[in-house]
Amino acid sequence: MAEPARRDEGQGVAATGHNRTAYDADLYTWVQEQVALLQAGNVGALDLHNIAEELSDVGRAQYNQLESALRVLLMHMLKWDRQPEHRTPSWIYAIREQRRRYERILALNPGLKSRLSEARDAAYPNARDWASDETHLTPDEFPPTCPYDWDDILGRPFDLDSVKR
Repeated sequence: MAEPARRDEGQGVAATGHNRTAYDADLYTWVQEQVALLQAGNVGALDLHNIAEELSDVGRAQYNQLESALRVLLMHMLKWDRQPEHRTPSWIYAIREQRRRYERILALNPGLKSRLSEARDAAYPNARDWASDETHLTPDEFPPTCPYDWDDILGRPFDLDSVKR
């Protein structure tokens, strides 16, 4: 069986008598053409190499969304703990929103559960840097590794009664 043509080489491939859009020339049109080929059952004409790359990118994007939600959540928790005199309702709202995002991402992508510790550990250094920037404290004034367990990250209460108004 011949190797599928690669779109990133800029070559259109004849399928059903006409040239198709090159992957690197117009991603949107290429996607529409690949979907049409799949729906028509024309598997032999598919750009398998680039479809695999795009599917890999989709999975990576879901992981990145999880890591991003954790990064923002951890940053606000660090600020909350380090500067209680500066607490605002917006910090609580941000914590709640990132917890909701985290839950939505996992509900849609349960396979990411096996990568939770990895995502937390990857998110923490940036969360620490962001907290440092926003609080005007040095990064060394925050723990070098994530000080929160999953019960803290997902369930620790943050209430408006502790906010200076």
